[in-house]
Amino acid sequence: MATYNQWMNERLYAAAATLPDAELAADRKAFFGSILGTLNHVVNGDIIWLKRFAAHPSSCPALAPVVPLPLPAGLNEPRAATLAELAVLRRQLDGVIVGFAGEVRDQDLDTVLSWTNSRGQTWHRQFGGVLQHFFNHQTHHRGQVTTLLSQQGVDVGATDLLLVLPEVAA
Repeated sequence: MATYNQWMNERLYAAAATLPDAELAADRKAFFGSILGTLNHVVNGDIIWLKRFAAHPSSCPALAPVVPLPLPAGLNEPRAATLAELAVLRRQLDGVIVGFAGEVRDQDLDTVLSWTNSRGQTWHRQFGGVLQHFFNHQTHHRGQVTTLLSQQGVDVGATDLLLVLPEVAA
């Protein structure tokens, strides 16, 4: 999923880069307003989750680069004013995610991740399920962005996970 995530983000950002900044920031009546707003939301969500993962007892060294990043004030906080600025952080996070995924061990997936959200609510969930949510969150919002781009005449191309799965002998 980390490899697919990185691959899709590269494609999505490349497609988005074909539009002027004003078009990316224009309110499209999406949940996070604009294409840029939605992409900022995904980055904020990733930072929040990766910082939580870094605090997990079985924390992975690959998560060290996210520890000093400031925690977003909210999920709709503009992390970057332009796609070019956001793309730098997106590439950094995707590298961390790929490294992290390579370090997670099977036994880590059955452990409990506990965290307190921005509203002060404490949660306890199986780490493996939270990781599924983490990747599903990106997939969900990338789908929204591909729709918004399509409405502007930009074709992201095929987005299927199947495209990054390795071919195996019959």
